[in-house]
This record gives sequence, structure tokens and C-alpha cells, in this order.
Amino acid sequence: MKRRLILSLSVCLWALCISGQDVKNHNLEVAKNLEIFNALYKNLDLMYVDTLDANTVVTTAIDAMLSSLDKYTEYYPEERQKELKQMLTGKYAGVGALIRYHQRLKRVVIDEPYEGMPAAEAGLKKGDIILQIDDTVMTDKSTSYVSSHLRGEPGTTFMLKILRPSTGKKMSFKITRSNIKMPEITWYGMLDNGVGYISLNTFTGEPSKPMRRAYLDLKKQGAEKLVLDLRNNGGGSVAECVDILSMWLPKGKRIVETRGKLRRANNEYLTRMEPVDTVMPIVVLVNRETASASEITSGALQDLKRGVVIGTRTYGKGLVQIPNIDLPYNANLKLTTSRYYLPSGRGIDMKTGITPDIEVKPDTMANITLYLERLDSTEVMFDYVSDYISKHPSIPSPKEFRLSDSDYDDFKQRVIKAGFTYDQVSKKQLAELEKAIRFEGYYDDAKSELEALKAKIDHHDVARDLDLHRDEIRHMLEQDIMGAYYYQAGQLQLGLRVDKQLKEAMRILTTDGEYKKVLMHEGAYQVQKSNVQTAENEE
Repeated sequence: MKRRLILSLSVCLWALCISGQDVKNHNLEVAKNLEIFNALYKNLDLMYVDTLDANTVVTTAIDAMLSSLDKYTEYYPEERQKELKQMLTGKYAGVGALIRYHQRLKRVVIDEPYEGMPAAEAGLKKGDIILQIDDTVMTDKSTSYVSSHLRGEPGTTFMLKILRPSTGKKMSFKITRSNIKMPEITWYGMLDNGVGYISLNTFTGEPSKPMRRAYLDLKKQGAEKLVLDLRNNGGGSVAECVDILSMWLPKGKRIVETRGKLRRANNEYLTRMEPVDTVMPIVVLVNRETASASEITSGALQDLKRGVVIGTRTYGKGLVQIPNIDLPYNANLKLTTSRYYLPSGRGIDMKTGITPDIEVKPDTMANITLYLERLDSTEVMFDYVSDYISKHPSIPSPKEFRLSDSDYDDFKQRVIKAGFTYDQVSKKQLAELEKAIRFEGYYDDAKSELEALKAKIDHHDVARDLDLHRDEIRHMLEQDIMGAYYYQAGQLQLGLRVDKQLKEAMRILTTDGEYKKVLMHEGAYQVQKSNVQTAENEE
């Protein structure tokens, strides 16, 4: 017995010695490398051919160091404090409108005013060309320059001069900046067959309060099933995520835990309120941009058999940051300190994300639609929508609005008249195929077939493609137009009409026995048990 005790003590002492030696070696390496860096910079500053800008050089070094860790650990020097504050609160002060650079006009224009914000309240419209802000001319400035002048302290007032292309008139507006914050809920409402729908935009701020109000309102309207749309929701507060889940899960249920190097980084998050409803069927919609707190929400509902997840694999952000570690000279560090683990023990990472119970990929966009919407130097779609808005004081509701065939034919003629062209994917791929065939020595044998194929796709028939993708392009036009009248809520409602993932959610919720079958199917997703060994906790 004594021998065993002595042996155990010896092993413990040996382990402590090894551990102490490791710490000593680590500290030595840190001191050595800091001394090297200090000496290196001194020599650069003394002898480099040009005078160094200390802020630029050292910040570059810091950014390079942090980028070797993960993309969420970031350094914020004094001049970036406003950016950090906006990230933490989701708020900034300005006019509340998207702006863009108009390729053909070579001017910055208003793209989309936000509902209830100063730009919309003042009467700015899509397509308005920004000429001047106070005494500063904006006609030769970049989008970022114009944006920086539109923003400012809340309550400050400025004069904005614009040119409205639809009338040719120059107009001046006195605008007072205010705090701009996108609504936590883009839209909620009743769909068919007793299905309620909520699109949650963010977990930043206090979204649990409007979420609870929206959910209770839907129940009053007769909702018996729920679609929770977390697509493109980049996350935010874990506490808000837990409070939202508290509506559907028993009090005291573990939602997520964090594990890190320091003991204070280890936390367990439990639901802390009595639930509103623990039985209503829930389907959660997710996509590649569903991240962080959104992944915790969908993953926890999935693990606890409280909801079915539909869509595509999520982003995979399972890292936790302390957002504001104070540094000297009013600088800050956003630092990753731990990882999230869901109720099943699985983590969330870039390789796995949250795997949906049912994968439904959205429709891909045709190449011509992509160019018309984002890459067209003639800006024909943007101009068409701006002109349509100027000619129509109002339009029907999102459920009823349709562009007529004559409206679309008018757009088609404008596209052709504008000389719109775009790069064909098939043409690019054929060129790559020809390179490969030449390299492998088969070109002479395949030449006639290649030339015949090239002749068929070289004819760039824009009119044909506009007809071929008529429904998709018309829907894109309808969404752009809808945003000017019913803002983002209207765009979302209109988009739901052709939403493949929502259609699958409706099928699951309204087909007898289907929801329960998917919910209880053990093979619906892979539970990844965590084998991660965290480092010894230390303070």
C-alpha cells in the first residue's frame, strides 16, 4: 500500500514538474519572440530606406498575427471604435438607405430606402442621384465617401441635393440623422392551413421581446404550426437565443454550453422562463448564411427533438468571442475564448455546420439574371424599376402584385435597345475544354465537332434568353419594385410565393404523420459527439 502511494505521489510530482517545465518553456518562447520583434522594428525604423508609419506597420503585423488564429479575433484601434460599436449594437446613425454606384451614370444613387427611416420619411426614391451633401459636391465621389457623409451623430441635420431622373428635376431635402437599426423581425404572418411564419433577421439587440409578441399574436390568429425562418441570420446574443427557445422548451433545459481555456469561459445556458407552448410543431429554415446564435437555435431544437430543420448546411460558427477587451490608447480586442457545444455534445464548425433533417437546395439563378441584377454596366434593370416606380403611385399588396406580360415585354425591349450583353458560362467552359483537348492532342480529331458546337453558342441571342428565363427575371423585377412600396417585409412576402424550402416546410407540417416521422427519425442527422479535450482550466 505504501509502495503504491509513493508511486502515485511520484507520478503526480513528475507530471507537475513536466507541466511546470512546459509553462517555463512557453514563457521563454514568448519573451524571446517579443524581444526579436522589438529589435526588428527598431532596426527597420532606424535604417529602412523610407520613413515608417508606425500605426500602419504595427497594425499590419497585429492583423497578420490574428489572422493566423481565426477570422473572428480582431484588433480595433481607436479610429475603428465606431465600427466596433455598430457591430455590438447593430445600430448606426444616418439616413437609413442603401446606396450604390450607377455604372452608366457614374454617380452614386439611392437604391433602397428603409421603412420608417429618415430617407423614406423625407421622400427619397430609388434612382435618385446624389449631387451634394451640405456644401460638398458628390458627383465625382465613391460610394464609401458618400456613405461616410450621410452618416453622422444622431440628431444632426444636413441638406441633401439630388437629381430625380424620372422628372429631370433637382430637389433639395433637409434630413435629420437618426439611429438606424434594422427590425429584428422582417415579417410575420399567417400562411395557409393554420401555419404561422416568422422571419427573424438577427439575434442582436433584444429580439426575444418582439419574437414573443409575434408568436403570441400568431397563436391568437389561429396558428397551430410554425415556420421559423433563420436564413441569412448571422446571429448575435446567445442570451437572446436562449430566451427565444424558452418559449418552446421546459424551464431549466440546457440549450448550449461554452468551453474554453479559462474557467470563466465555461458556461452553461439553461432556459430560464416558463414556456408558452411545448407541443406546437416547428420547422426551422436555414441556409449557408445561418450562423452563430441561429445555429444554436436550430441545432438545439434539432437535438432536443423539438423542431425539424430544413434547408442547406449552415455556416459553421461555433466560436465564442469576448467583444471588447480594453487595450492601451483606446484600442480594443475582440477575442475568441471558447467553443459552443449543443445539448447532444456536438460542436459547430465550418466543416459540418448544422446539417438539416431535410436538405432542400434553392433554385440557382440563371447567368442572364445575375448580370441584369448585379453586373450590368447599362443598369437597365435598375433604371426600369426606377421608371416603373415613378409612373405608379401605388401597387397591389405582395400577395396580389404581378407584372403584366406587356410590362415584361416593355422591359425586354429596353434590354435589347440598351445593348445589354453578358458572359455565357457555356462559352467559357467550351474554351476550357478546347484548351484541354489541344493539350492532350485530340484537337485534330475533334475539330469539326468543336467548331459546330462553337457556332451554336457563339450566337448571343439575348431576346431568346429573356424569353427562356422569363419567369425568373420577372420575379426579380417584381421583388425590386415591391421593395419601393412595401420595403423588405413586402419583398420577403413576395419571395415566399416561389420559395422551394418553404414549400417543403409546408408539406411536412400539413401532411398527416410526416412531421412526427421526420422529427423522430434517428438517422436524420449525424450527432457529432465531442471528443475535444479542453486544456486545464486556469484563472
